[in-house]
Amino acid sequence: MLRPQLNPSSHTTTTSSSSSTQLFASSSCIASLRRPSSPSSVVAAARRTRGQGSSRVVVVCASSSATASRGDSSSDMAAAAAVRVKAVATIKVTVGELINRSIDIRDLIGRSLSLELVSSELDAKTGKEKATVRSYAHNVDDDDHSVVTYEADFDVPSGFGPLGAIIVTNELRQEMFLEDINLTASDGAGNSTVLPIRCNSWQKRGDGTGEREADDRVYDYDVYNDLGNPDSNGDLARPILGGNKQFPYPRRCRTGRPPSKKDPKSETRKGNVYVPRDEEFSPEKEDYFLRKTVGSVLQAAVPAAQSLLLDKLKWNLPFPSFFVIDKLFEDGVELPGVDKLNFLESVVPRLLEHLRDTPAEKILRFETPANIQSRHRIKPNSFTSIAIDSAAFQVSNGVCCVLTAEDKFAWLRDEEFARETLAGINPYAIELVREFPLKSKLDPAVYGPAESAITADLLEEQMRRVMTVEEAISQKRLFMLDFHDLFLPYVHKIRSLDHTTMYGSRTIFFLTDDGTLRLLAIELTRPASPSQPQWRQVFTPSTDTTKSWLWRMAKAHVRAHDAGHHELITHWLRTHCAVEPYIIAANRQLSEMHPIYQLLHPHFRYTMRINALARSRLISAAGIIELSFSPQKYSMELSSVAYDKLWRFDMEALPADLVRRGMAEEDPTAEHGLRLAIEDYPFANDGLLIWDAIKTWVQAYVARDAAVQAAYDGFAARLKEIEGVIDGRNKDRKLKNRCGAGILPYQLMKPFSDSGVTGMGIPNSTSI
Repeated sequence: MLRPQLNPSSHTTTTSSSSSTQLFASSSCIASLRRPSSPSSVVAAARRTRGQGSSRVVVVCASSSATASRGDSSSDMAAAAAVRVKAVATIKVTVGELINRSIDIRDLIGRSLSLELVSSELDAKTGKEKATVRSYAHNVDDDDHSVVTYEADFDVPSGFGPLGAIIVTNELRQEMFLEDINLTASDGAGNSTVLPIRCNSWQKRGDGTGEREADDRVYDYDVYNDLGNPDSNGDLARPILGGNKQFPYPRRCRTGRPPSKKDPKSETRKGNVYVPRDEEFSPEKEDYFLRKTVGSVLQAAVPAAQSLLLDKLKWNLPFPSFFVIDKLFEDGVELPGVDKLNFLESVVPRLLEHLRDTPAEKILRFETPANIQSRHRIKPNSFTSIAIDSAAFQVSNGVCCVLTAEDKFAWLRDEEFARETLAGINPYAIELVREFPLKSKLDPAVYGPAESAITADLLEEQMRRVMTVEEAISQKRLFMLDFHDLFLPYVHKIRSLDHTTMYGSRTIFFLTDDGTLRLLAIELTRPASPSQPQWRQVFTPSTDTTKSWLWRMAKAHVRAHDAGHHELITHWLRTHCAVEPYIIAANRQLSEMHPIYQLLHPHFRYTMRINALARSRLISAAGIIELSFSPQKYSMELSSVAYDKLWRFDMEALPADLVRRGMAEEDPTAEHGLRLAIEDYPFANDGLLIWDAIKTWVQAYVARDAAVQAAYDGFAARLKEIEGVIDGRNKDRKLKNRCGAGILPYQLMKPFSDSGVTGMGIPNSTSI
C-alpha cells in the first residue's frame, strides 16, 4: 500500500546569547521537508566501528561547508564564553527486548552510554581535529515505559566552534534503538538554544567483511546464488541468477555466508537470511506478520505439499468434484496436532514455532474468495435496482440478501475470463495486437514455424463477421495475452517433471461496441522434440460437448500461465526483486539527510526483509513457488528470462508501460496526456489518477519550494478524492468491466488498504 509520510520538525530556539547559538549555528533537523534557512542538516551517518563488546554510531551535524573549516583564534569564537550543554538521549524499548538496567554493571555505574561532541572546525594552529568533549550519560526515571532516557552534561570550552557531530558509543552487550537526542545549550544567564536530532536507528556494528551478523548494517551487492541447496540434495541445485549472460538478474543484498561444498559458486543456506539491521521488521511488525501469515502460508502449503501430506499424514485429498472443493471453504481441513506438523519445518519453520506457542483452533479454514460468495447484504430501507432474472431475494431479520445464483461459477464464463484481463489481479499482461498474422521471434529451426496457427478466417467467424481482421487491427479492436515466446523454450524441460505440464499460449480478444472484451480463440503450442513433431492447436468456444470441455481446458492452461506471470514477473520481479538494488544504492550513495532519501525511505522500508524471507522459503528450491506453480524448479529461471526480455527501467512507469503494450498512446489533449485503447480499463483509469497525484507531489518536493507542506497536504487530500472517484466508478453501471451482477468492486488501485490480506493497495508498491 502506498503510504506517503512527512515528518516535519524544526530547530527550536529560545532566548539566546551569541555563545549558545553559535554552537548550533549551522545545524537543523533532518526531518524537515522545508528548505532550511541554512543548507545544513543533522543525520545519523554510516561510520561505525567494531569494538570490544561495544558499538559506535556518529550523528553528524552537517555545516554549510562541505569540509571542516579551519578555526581562527582571533575570531569572535575565541572570545565566546564556555557553554553548558545538556544532552537527552531517548532509547526505544522494543517488544521482548526490555533493557534490564539492574543487571549490567556498566549501567549501574553510569558507564553504559558515552556521548562525544565533535567540532566542525579544525584547530587553527595544528590543522588537526579539535579535541572532543566527552561525557557518560546516566539513565533517568521516566513515566513512559516504552522508552529509556539517558542524560549527559558537557562543559564546552570557548573556541570549540559549531557542533559538527555527536559520537554515541553503546557500552552495553545488547543493541539499542536510538530514537533521538535533544541538545540544550545555555550560557548561565538564562539564555538557551535547543537542537532536536532525530536518529531512529540501531546502534550497531559491521565492517563489511566475512559473514554478516544480525546487528551489522552493511549494504553490499551479490547475485542470486542462494536459491538452491546442492549440499543437501543434488536435485535442489539451482543456477546462479545475475552476473552472467545466460541468466541476467537484479542484485540482492550480500550475506557473506560461506560457499557450498559441492558448488563453490553457490552460497550455503543456513539460519536466517541477513538483512541490514535497519531493514528488519520492528518487533511489533514481526509479531503481526507472523500472526497474519500463519493461516495464509498454511493454506498455500497444504495444497502445494499435497503429496507430502499424503505421505506423512495419510490424508486423502483428491478433488473428484467442485463440491469437494467447496467443502474446504465451508468446513475447512482438520489439522493434526502441532507435534505432527514437523514436516512443515522445511517450508515454514518460524511459523511452526509460532503455532506451537499459539492456542490455535484445529481447523484450517480457507477464506472463501469474494467473487464466489453467494450472499450480498443490503441495509434495511435501502433501495437497489437489480434485474429480477439475475437474482433471487431472501429477507431475514429485516436484512435483504441478494443471492446471485451464477456467482459461484462466474469465473468459468468467457465474459469473466476476458474482464479479468482488464480488472483482475494481473492487468499488466494484456496488449494490443499490432500486426497479423501473429509471429514468434524464436528460432524457427528449433521451435517450428514462426507464424501462428490462428487464422484471419477463424477470428472473423468468432467476431460474427462484423468486420475483417485488418479492420479490427486498424480500429484497435484486437488484443491478446501472449505467453508464447516466454514459455515455449521451457515446455520440454517442464513437461519432463512429475505432476505438471506446459505449453506456449496466445489468447485473442475482441473489443465490442459496449467496451467489454469478447474471448475469441486460444492457441496452445508444444515445440518439436527428438521423439515428437511440433504440436499446436487453436481452441474456440463451442456448443459441442467435447469441444466445450477442450475449450475449458485451454482456458485453464491460460489461467495457469497468467497466474505464473503475475506471481513470478508482475509481483516478485517487478515489485520486489527489481527494487532491492535501488534500496542498496540509496543507502550506499545518499546521505540520510538527502531529500530524495527521505522521500524514498518510507516506501523502501521492510522490502529487503520481505525479499529475504522470500529467498528463504518462497522462491527457493522446493519452496512454495516451486510447489505451487506449473514451472516448478524452473520458476525462477523463467523470471530471469522475463527480466532479460521485458524489464527496462524507463518502461516501468505506468504511462510508459501502457504505451509499450499498445494500451495507450500519447495525446497532449487527453486526460493524463494519454488516450487509452480501451476506455473502460479499470487498472489504467484508476492507476493514472494515482500516478498524476504522485507526480505532482514529487515535483513539488524535489523543487523544495516554500509550498512543500501545502503540496503534501494537497497530495494527501487528492488521494482521498481518488478513493471517492474509484468508489463512484464502481457504482457506474455503464462501466461493465467493474460494475454488474456478480462483479466485485474494482479496488486494486485504492490508495489506502484495510488491514490484513486484501485486494486493495497500489500493486507495484512494496510498502506494507
